[in-house]
Amino acid sequence: MKKILIPTDFSKNAEYALKVAAQIARKNNGEIILLHMLELPHQSSDAIGSGTDIPGIMFFKNAAIKKLEDLMDEDYLDGLKVSEIIQFEMAFDGILKISQINNVDLIVMGSHGASGYKEMFIGSNAEKVVRNSEVPVLIIKKEEKDFEVKDFVFASDFSEEIKKPFWKVVEFANNFNSTLHLVMINTPNNFLPTSIAEETMKNFIAPYNISKVQTHIYNETNVEKGILNFANSINADLIGMSTHGRKGLSHFFNGSISEDLVNHATKPVVTFKI
Repeated sequence: MKKILIPTDFSKNAEYALKVAAQIARKNNGEIILLHMLELPHQSSDAIGSGTDIPGIMFFKNAAIKKLEDLMDEDYLDGLKVSEIIQFEMAFDGILKISQINNVDLIVMGSHGASGYKEMFIGSNAEKVVRNSEVPVLIIKKEEKDFEVKDFVFASDFSEEIKKPFWKVVEFANNFNSTLHLVMINTPNNFLPTSIAEETMKNFIAPYNISKVQTHIYNETNVEKGILNFANSINADLIGMSTHGRKGLSHFFNGSISEDLVNHATKPVVTFKI
């Protein structure tokens, strides 16, 4: 985790994410890329073309530069390598492009979640990034003055498709010296006998070098509730999930447990793209 991207809209939630990113960068001798997306009024694909109010654009840009410079003067960033980027683009598209161009290892975002019609039809930028990012995305909901990941819950069905992103999960857990709690949620509609569930998990983790690991089976009425309740039961510091990156009608009708957790969990959530 040498390169960490932090999108900011200068909100409190974004600052919570930056403070966590600073702690991670300091422990890993990493660097921070601080990104602000300027979404101009009535922005379109030719927003910076003919007819654009250039003085207005410069006003917003200069104001953003001033805010970024003020952020970079914060005490919690002292001694860290921090660069700043201002991009004229819609937030979701710009975050993904910048992460690819700069070959970042981790995106850290603040989020207050979304609910109701906003969640169904618009969704938060964090949710959209989670759905599409090729690198792990860490979502921070509140201030974490001492971000330690002693107990890291990773929930899965431990199927074949999870094996590829699971290498990143193991790397993440080992990096924080976490106890990795692997949990399979048993629901009435998707139930496995304990003996089969245990054997599935045992075979799944066999190829991986995990410093500290525990396996669990948790029964609940649905998967999301099971993950949240289990994480609370062991007072976990972090919840991890893999995401399919569903889009369009598939996402609308099937939903995504990872994205629901991003919106509803109060604990930090980290996602890994399948």
